[in-house]
Amino acid sequence: MKTYNITVNGQTYVVTVEEVAGGTAAPAPAAAPVAAPAPVAAAPKAAPAVGGKVKVTAPMPGTIVKVVASAGQAVKKGDVLCILEAMKMENEIKAPEDGTVGAVLVNSGASVASGDVLVTLD
Repeated sequence: MKTYNITVNGQTYVVTVEEVAGGTAAPAPAAAPVAAPAPVAAAPKAAPAVGGKVKVTAPMPGTIVKVVASAGQAVKKGDVLCILEAMKMENEIKAPEDGTVGAVLVNSGASVASGDVLVTLD
């Protein structure tokens, strides 16, 4: 007999499986249901304290392949701040408005999640 934890739609079940040689098995005695351990919710990731009037965030999960902007640099609306690779495509992350780069919070090679702050503008 082997015991497995199986999760279906967020609910965890404990399942015992009997290995059978020859294709038939004797009926197993009825067993009392076993309470599965409660699913453990992942703790939310704490957002870094970030200053800046405008926060430029990642539109999708991916990897930063190039950081173009640097702190203190003046940028115009549409200037490329960094390049995010997602699903084998390079996406230019552009400044949403004119401003000065307050902080660059990512480095080349960093993995980011959707919504992570990449750059702040003042």
